[in-house]
Amino acid sequence: RATFAARLGTAMEEIGFAVLTGHGVDPELFTRAHGDVRRFFESLPMESKLAHRAARHGSVSQGYFPVAGTSDIHPDLVEGWVFCRRAFGFEGDAHVPDFWPAPEFEARFRELVAGQWPLVQPIMGAILAHLGLDEHLFDARLEGTNFGLRLNYYPTLSPEELASGAGRLLGHEDVDLFTLLPAPEVEGLQALARDGRWVRLHAPPNSIVLNTGDYLQRLTNDRLPSTTHRVSPPRDPALRGTVRTSFPLAIYLGEDELLEVLPGLGEPRYEPIRVLTFHTRTTAKFYGDDYAVEA
Repeated sequence: RATFAARLGTAMEEIGFAVLTGHGVDPELFTRAHGDVRRFFESLPMESKLAHRAARHGSVSQGYFPVAGTSDIHPDLVEGWVFCRRAFGFEGDAHVPDFWPAPEFEARFRELVAGQWPLVQPIMGAILAHLGLDEHLFDARLEGTNFGLRLNYYPTLSPEELASGAGRLLGHEDVDLFTLLPAPEVEGLQALARDGRWVRLHAPPNSIVLNTGDYLQRLTNDRLPSTTHRVSPPRDPALRGTVRTSFPLAIYLGEDELLEVLPGLGEPRYEPIRVLTFHTRTTAKFYGDDYAVEA
């Protein structure tokens, strides 16, 4: 446990990314999910998708994002769909069908989330242990907390899109504690190193890519960076004509929780702030100034 915490913490400090193997999640969940994401996007008519256009629910923009519509500043070549805890039947939510144009997919993606959820507290505990803190400090805060499962469907790239130099998903940081990304089948993920180089991340099949988000950077007084990352076209020309899918799971804290610099990490650079306020202020750059919710 101590060795894992040291290796994970070092990776989070140096680049904000790590690749997890031996995590215990059934690899069949990931194999099935890649097919489910394709079927989900390819089976829905555009009218059904647009009827569920993304809108803010609490702090998180949940729903459908068309190609080039992920944000106001990113013309990304990807369709996306975000489902938060309220869209799933974990607590028998009577409004679950409202979020699903094809309700039969809810149970399948709920199983994907449930399969990864046992990793959340141990990962946070290992990070806290690396920082010299009680590894159970966040256990209660993470019990049943909110999350965002984002389904990404990257269409095949046309010759014009390839020639334009556009990325499949432009550089951004994640607004969360951390993100769990089961290894995509098609390469493209890159992280921005401290020396300014874009580094391709090689994640073996059935591994999980873990990266730090903005919440954790603030909590750790900038000790753990929320690293900029992007998705570029694959280097292999044969793969550029294939669909790419991914399904990152963003781990949040409750919207009324406080983000407050953890003890023992130096003079705080940040004042305590409510999660709802911090999250919506940060993402207002993507969705417009009226997205922010002040305390």
